[in-house]
Amino acid sequence: MTEPTDFEYRDFQRWRHPAEVGFWVLLTIFNTVFNSLVAQIDHARTAAWEPWVWEWSSAILILALIPAVLAVERRWPFRFDTWRRSLPWHLLATVPFSLLHVGGMVGLRKLAYDLAGWHYRFGAWWPNFGYEYLKDIRTYFIIIALTCLSRLWLMRWQGEARLLVAPEEGPPVEPVDRPERFLVRKLGREFLINASEIEWLQASGNYVNLHVRGRDYPLRATMAGIEGRLDPARFVRVHRSHFINLDYLAEIEPLETGDARLQMHDGAKIPCSRRYRAALRERFGQQD
Repeated sequence: MTEPTDFEYRDFQRWRHPAEVGFWVLLTIFNTVFNSLVAQIDHARTAAWEPWVWEWSSAILILALIPAVLAVERRWPFRFDTWRRSLPWHLLATVPFSLLHVGGMVGLRKLAYDLAGWHYRFGAWWPNFGYEYLKDIRTYFIIIALTCLSRLWLMRWQGEARLLVAPEEGPPVEPVDRPERFLVRKLGREFLINASEIEWLQASGNYVNLHVRGRDYPLRATMAGIEGRLDPARFVRVHRSHFINLDYLAEIEPLETGDARLQMHDGAKIPCSRRYRAALRERFGQQD
């Protein structure tokens, strides 16, 4: 069954990175222009250019630090089931985030004032840093919140898989321990994908991504937990974080390290560790 908006989703995936960069840049520009106008009104007695220097020096540093915040969020995902474990790490990350922001911001302001022939004074460091730190905590978690919202939206568009469970009444229509189909929910609709159509599986934190026709469906499971539910005649483990469907394997490329690189029919390259390489070759009647 063909899922809705497949072409739109693939087009978005192709432009996802520039779209995300564009979003943060445009959001920063809009917010900074607005804040600059407000600051200019609040500080009418200062030179007209000063509030713009204050706001833009801050915005440039925040924009430069967004990739670091996103990297921290990838390392400690902020989700409904993980936020308690992740929150202390994110609170700790706000300290270097604020130090880099304030230090860089002050440096840019001093540079701008020097070019204008003026002198910039930040004032007493600790009281002013405390004030800036409180604002930086808010900014940091706004970035995290927007990232989480975009991930929820993307997962709703992409779809999320789950295993079939036994019905409340009557026997299951197919074996539940090794289902022939997976239930996928996307855009408020549910439909089935055949297990035979899964090209490979990849571990991703608390999820296993099912790769089907250029799309990844996150399944809440571990690799160890999903292994027993896969048909061993079709699926084989090739890495601690990868299973492949042998029907979609095109080529095995040996590497000097003893590992291998697997090329799938769609051109994707999957790592194969030395631990699993020999067993994979034996499946095709070959020896190292």
